[in-house]
Amino acid sequence: MMLKLLKERAMKAIEEEFKLVDFSFALPYTYVVIEGKKGKSIGLAMTLPEEIGEYKNTFTKPSLEEFIEKADSLNIIERTLGLAAINAVSQYYLEVDEEKDAIELIEEEKVAVIGNMPPIVKALKDKNKKVFVFERNPKLWDRETLSDALEYVLLPEMEAVIVSGSALLNCTIDMILERSKRAKKIILTGATAQALPEFFRGTGVTHLASAKVLDIEKALINLKLGSFRGFGKQSKKYVMEV
Repeated sequence: MMLKLLKERAMKAIEEEFKLVDFSFALPYTYVVIEGKKGKSIGLAMTLPEEIGEYKNTFTKPSLEEFIEKADSLNIIERTLGLAAINAVSQYYLEVDEEKDAIELIEEEKVAVIGNMPPIVKALKDKNKKVFVFERNPKLWDRETLSDALEYVLLPEMEAVIVSGSALLNCTIDMILERSKRAKKIILTGATAQALPEFFRGTGVTHLASAKVLDIEKALINLKLGSFRGFGKQSKKYVMEV
């Protein structure tokens, strides 16, 4: 399970004692804010309401370490807070030099987009790519969207794969990587894909495309107000090779 690997690598990466400043399992994003010697950082993870069975968890005394330890839990609330905590640690250490977009990497013709992300789909089509869009949540389907059940059949044909970081949370990432053997690029993207590139070494993921939040206080206010763009203007997009 990918989250188990990320959990182990995140725990080893912690080099100082962090203060847990704030956290919330919320819509549209779950977040964890920590503070260390260099200041604050925020880790995000998309909240997936369709995955929630019961609003229960086993946290006893919330802490950064307890959140991370639950990252590979079968409980979606624990998994989401766990990944947000891993991302918070990652963002604390991550340095972003220049702003980049994942679309710039795609030279291949046959591209899978896992998770219906309209701006990415449009950009690929504008580049005349043959795009296959897969989505698990029926509420996000459109006329050209394919059920994620077809990933198993079609992914072996793809030359490049762009995957929403939510695949970590719904635990489909392992199958996606295993079926995408032909793909020259497998790009994990979105706010949920904030983990350090070295955490993914040896997994098959080739690039991470996410955003580093620069103005945490402003982003937090917007996130608490339920904005999907809660960190847009306060962040910098990046693409990093694994």
